[in-house]
Amino acid sequence: MQIISKASSAAMASFTCSRGTSGLCVLPGTRQLCFRKGLLYGFMRLLSIPFKTLHLATSRSLRVAQFCSVSNMSSSLQIELVPCLRDNYAYLLHDVDTGTVGVVDPSEAVPVIDALSRKNRNLTYILNTHHHHDHTGGNMELKARYGAKVIGSAIDRDRIPGIDIVLNDGDKWMFAGHEVHVIETPGHTRGHISFYFPGSGAIFTGDTLFSLSCGKLFEGTPEQMFSSLQKIMSLPDDTSIYCGHEYTLSNSKFAMSIEPNNEALQSYATYVAQLRNKGSPTIPTTLKMEKSCNPFLRTSSLEIRQSLGIPDAANDSEALGVIRRAKDNF
Repeated sequence: MQIISKASSAAMASFTCSRGTSGLCVLPGTRQLCFRKGLLYGFMRLLSIPFKTLHLATSRSLRVAQFCSVSNMSSSLQIELVPCLRDNYAYLLHDVDTGTVGVVDPSEAVPVIDALSRKNRNLTYILNTHHHHDHTGGNMELKARYGAKVIGSAIDRDRIPGIDIVLNDGDKWMFAGHEVHVIETPGHTRGHISFYFPGSGAIFTGDTLFSLSCGKLFEGTPEQMFSSLQKIMSLPDDTSIYCGHEYTLSNSKFAMSIEPNNEALQSYATYVAQLRNKGSPTIPTTLKMEKSCNPFLRTSSLEIRQSLGIPDAANDSEALGVIRRAKDNF
């Protein structure tokens, strides 16, 4: 899977994750190259290709640094981060084998059109995780320009502009040979869904799960959000999380305020601050990282419960509700 991440409208950094042979892992933008002495092959590959495009691959999982690991992959799916509005991300999906292109949550059309034009690509599909305008605002212009089909939740069929294909929880849809699992993840909105690409180890969570946070409960309950997060948590730990916004830095400050002794969180918060200081994206994150650091996935943490005065008898859904209210007032 190739990841091409844009840190701003004017700058772009990229790396590739392809599964099958050996190599190195480099996260988007200024994320440091991770290697150890034994990875001579990977080092030679690094020298043989442009710095802008680095290939990751290996036949087994190998931990090489705290925030960089080599993992087993196999996919022809390319994913490009497209910054929109103030802090939104849309995601361009490109199947290398067929040339099929999709976009996830285009809040506005122009940045997406620009990204497509740079590579002379058409647009076949528009995937929406939910109906909010900052995730669907570009639908109609993109549909009119490219003839793309709009895909979204059956629950939101009357709220997603230009919707053509409706999907339900548990559906399996094919994107150019890539199986896509539709997971109903309400809480932020009642019709929210997430798109999981198991072959690429990637999930697009919209505004359900952010790095170090979850979405506000506009139409749902803490119980619904907790259930949605549990569905995502059941996926493999190395799943890459592509969320709808660049909120990680502000989220880290809240997370640190309620679980200051979490060493994994301390390290991740420092890393996030370094990335943002350099204008680099913090997305994608991994499910493993979020399980270690995200307070909304850590509702059983004694330190979090003590920090917020959550009774021992409170269940995890109730604890999530308290954490969400504390975050809203932070």
